[in-house]
Amino acid sequence: MTHPLLLAMSLLAATRAAWCVERPWVCHIIDDSSRGADGVRLADINGDGLPDIATGWEEGGISRAYINPGPDRAKGKWPAVTVGATRSVEDAVFVDLDRDGAMDMVCCCEGSTQTMYVHWGPADQSRRTSPDAWRREAIPPTQGFMQWMFACPMQIDGDNGVDLVVGGKGQNAWIGWLQSPADPRDLSAWKWRPMSRAGWVMSIIPSDMDADGDVDIVLTDRRRERRGCRWLENPGVGTAQRKRWPSHFIGGQDVEVMFMTISDLDQDGLQDVLVAAKEAQVLYLRRLDKSGTRWVELRIPFPEGMGSAKGIAVADLDSDGHLDIVLSCENADPPKSGIKWLSYEDSPLEANWRGHEISGPAGIKFDLLELLDLDGDGDPDVLACEEAQNLGVIWYENPHVLRN
Repeated sequence: MTHPLLLAMSLLAATRAAWCVERPWVCHIIDDSSRGADGVRLADINGDGLPDIATGWEEGGISRAYINPGPDRAKGKWPAVTVGATRSVEDAVFVDLDRDGAMDMVCCCEGSTQTMYVHWGPADQSRRTSPDAWRREAIPPTQGFMQWMFACPMQIDGDNGVDLVVGGKGQNAWIGWLQSPADPRDLSAWKWRPMSRAGWVMSIIPSDMDADGDVDIVLTDRRRERRGCRWLENPGVGTAQRKRWPSHFIGGQDVEVMFMTISDLDQDGLQDVLVAAKEAQVLYLRRLDKSGTRWVELRIPFPEGMGSAKGIAVADLDSDGHLDIVLSCENADPPKSGIKWLSYEDSPLEANWRGHEISGPAGIKFDLLELLDLDGDGDPDVLACEEAQNLGVIWYENPHVLRN
């Protein structure tokens, strides 16, 4: 018979463990000074080895850069600079476009703006937090062409500077690439190279999908006849890049796919694709070989009490050796939760995923997720933004007691 004291201690430990798992994580606000924070993209813009953040504020009509202050000061507001005005901005990403050693910011704008902008970063890094040190220019071949939704810096043709793979939405939507000229500062000399018609591009991820040594492009497209998750096959090197990029569907053609991530979820040595489907489910697209043409699709339902799917990321949150899934939502009206994480006990292939709380009921419309250790305690925290209740650019502190 169990001793009453031991039983009480066991119940207390179980209660404490449950409390640690299910109570919302502590939320730290990086910036809530504008309206409609719409995405977080990372790069080290000052060379200190820490990831900084680019965010466009859609309703506020501005784009901002946030300088990572380091783990000791990460829980307060971060140093920031408004790099420029960007009406209807949907995406902002860092890239050294002109190869001068200073990071610039490229912004995609939708709505009636329908233009991509470059915000040239100051060569004098001591002025990176001075708004007047950044200079905005429109990219002429993008003006009025379509609603631009997402940009991915990528060297495609092996010539000149970095190129930009970009996608849009609407009747005239495409995914394609902007080819860098010899002088990237001459924005009128950039060339638009179409790849494939699209409906509403959500994610663009470079990855060698067929193990042939060149980089292909994986994307999610949430609308119209080409919706689903697919990859575009790199046709070769040099001028061959301008040829048609064959399209290979992976899955999700019957649902509205949102953001995705690439990760070896089952740790079998092959990179899988995980997609957040708006219908509140995860599409686990498990790779069967290195060809990129053989996949099996498994579907993992969202835990109860969440909104419709938006973002997805993968990491081992609780240090148990298993990769976990973090999900973000829109339409997470209280008391619903906007961010939760999923764990499994035995195998990711079995229907035994369990949901755990992160954000709680605060926040309605979340977006892209990044998992990284911001406070230096050894576990991945959750970086996100929220644009409906104007929580802004935020991160959730991993309790770190989950496996202690």
